[in-house]
Amino acid sequence: MKASGNKLPINLNDLLRQRTVEGERIEYKTGWNPDAIIRTLCAFANDFENLGGGYVVIGQDCDTNGQPVFPPVGLPDYQLDKIQRELLAHCQLIQPPYFPVLSIEVVDGRNLIVLQAPGGQTRPYKAPEAVTASKKTWRYYIRRYSSTVEAKGDTEQELLSLAAKVPFDDRFNQFARVDDLSKPLMQGFLEEVGSALAADAPGLSVEALARQMNVAGGPSESPWPKNVGLLFFNETPERFFPGVQIDVVWFPEGAGGDRFDEKIFKGPLARMTREALGYIQRNFLRETVIKHPDRAEATRVWNYPFAAIEEAVVNAVYHRSYEEREPIEVRISNDELTVLSFPGPDRSIRMEDLKAGRAVSRRYRNRRIGEFLKELDMTEGRSTGIPKILKEMAANGSPAPLFETDDDRLSFVIRLPRHPMALALTPEVTPEVTPEVTPEVTPEVEKVVRALPTALSRQELQDALGLKDDEHFRKAYLLPALASGLVEMTLPDKPRSSKQRYRLTDAGRRWLALRPNGSSS
Repeated sequence: MKASGNKLPINLNDLLRQRTVEGERIEYKTGWNPDAIIRTLCAFANDFENLGGGYVVIGQDCDTNGQPVFPPVGLPDYQLDKIQRELLAHCQLIQPPYFPVLSIEVVDGRNLIVLQAPGGQTRPYKAPEAVTASKKTWRYYIRRYSSTVEAKGDTEQELLSLAAKVPFDDRFNQFARVDDLSKPLMQGFLEEVGSALAADAPGLSVEALARQMNVAGGPSESPWPKNVGLLFFNETPERFFPGVQIDVVWFPEGAGGDRFDEKIFKGPLARMTREALGYIQRNFLRETVIKHPDRAEATRVWNYPFAAIEEAVVNAVYHRSYEEREPIEVRISNDELTVLSFPGPDRSIRMEDLKAGRAVSRRYRNRRIGEFLKELDMTEGRSTGIPKILKEMAANGSPAPLFETDDDRLSFVIRLPRHPMALALTPEVTPEVTPEVTPEVTPEVEKVVRALPTALSRQELQDALGLKDDEHFRKAYLLPALASGLVEMTLPDKPRSSKQRYRLTDAGRRWLALRPNGSSS
C-alpha cells in the first residue's frame, strides 16, 4: 500500500479490515456522494457516545454485512482533485465548520480517499440535509451503530447538552507546550503499529508530527498539546497529571498484616502499563501442577490467570479519570488480587449488568486513550474487558471475579480470587530486586544501552550504532544486551514481529543513571 498527502497515524490495512477500528466507526462509500458523506462527517464530529469519531473511505465497496470487498472499486485519477475541492467547500457548510484529515491511499493499485474524522472540539455540529440543494435545511446528525441518523427529540436535547464538553483526554493542555511531546516516543508508536506515517516522521517537526497524529492542535501561532499526547508521549506525564501511576502492593501476611512491599510504576501510559504487568507476571504468578493417579494427564492451574489481570489493569488505565490525583492500585495477597481505580463506572451502567458481565457504557470517559490502547493491541475494543475477565477466570477454573463500586460511583474494584487448588505464595516471597551494578557489561552492551534513550526497532538500533553487518550486530551486540537484563523486547512473545522494538529495563535505566557519561567499570 502506498499513500500521498497526509499519512494516517494508524495502520491502513488494519483499518480497512476493521482490526483496530470497529465497523460502526467506518463508513465505506463506493464513490463520491457529497450529501451522504457530509452528513456522516457531521455525525462523527458530534461523536455522541465519545467513541473517537470515525473514518469515511471513498472508493471502497462493502458487502451486505458491511465488510469491505477487495480489491476496492477505487477512484480514477482525474477525480481526486475535483473531490478534494468540493469536499473543502462542502465542509465549510457544516456549522461550525469542520474539516477531516484527508489521505489519498493506493490499495491493490486502486485510489482511495480516506477521511479521518475525530470527535470535534466545538460540538454540537449540524449539516445540510443536502449540500447540493439550492435551498438548504440544517440538521444535527449522530451515529447509531453503523448508520448516520438525524438527532431528534430527546436525543437532540442530549446532544445539545454536550456543547463544549470535550472528554478530558482530547482537550488541549494550556499548561504545557508542544515541545513537551517526545518525538522519539511518537515515532516509536508509529513504528509499532505499522503506520505509513512512520517513514515521514524523521523529517517532520514535533508540531507537524503531533498535528498529524491529532495529539496537538490550535492556531499555528499558539499550538497546544492534547492531554492524550502528554499521557502517551511524554517521559514524565505525572508532572502534568499527578497520580498517573500504578502502585503494585504485595501483602505477604494478608491485607491485615503489618508487612507489605510496594513498587510504583510511572512513565508514558503504555510503557507504565506493560512494565507493571510484567512485574506482576514475573513475581506473583505461579502455576500448580496436580498429578492424578488414574490418568496420565496432569491438571495445571494458575493462582491468578495473567490474561484476566492484564484485562483488569488495562481496563483501569482506559477508564480511570486523569483529573483525579489517585493512582491505580494493584493489591496482591495469597487470597486475592484486586485492582482499584477511580472513579467508578458510568451511572448509565446498572450494577446487575456489571456483575453479569453485560456492562455497556453509553458514553466513554477517555475516547482517545482507548484508541491508542487498541492500536497497541493492549485492549480489544469497547465493553470487552469484563466479559474477558469472566472468561479467563472460568477457563482457569478459578472462582468468579467480583466487580464492586459504591452508590456514588467514586471507585471501582475488580477482585480476582486465588484458585483454591493453587499453591499459596510463601510469606517470604519478595519482589524481584535487580542489583544496581550488572556483573558483566561489555563495551558492546554498553554501546547498546547508551543508544536506547527510548525504544527503537532493530534497524534503528543498528543504524544508531553505525553497524553494517547484521549478523555481527546480532551476535556481538543485541543478544548479549538482552542476556544482560539491561535491555528487553517490547513484544517478548512475538520476537519476529515487524512491530518489535527494544528498550531499557528498569535495571538498564538505573545502570545508565549511575553512569551518564562514564564507562562500565
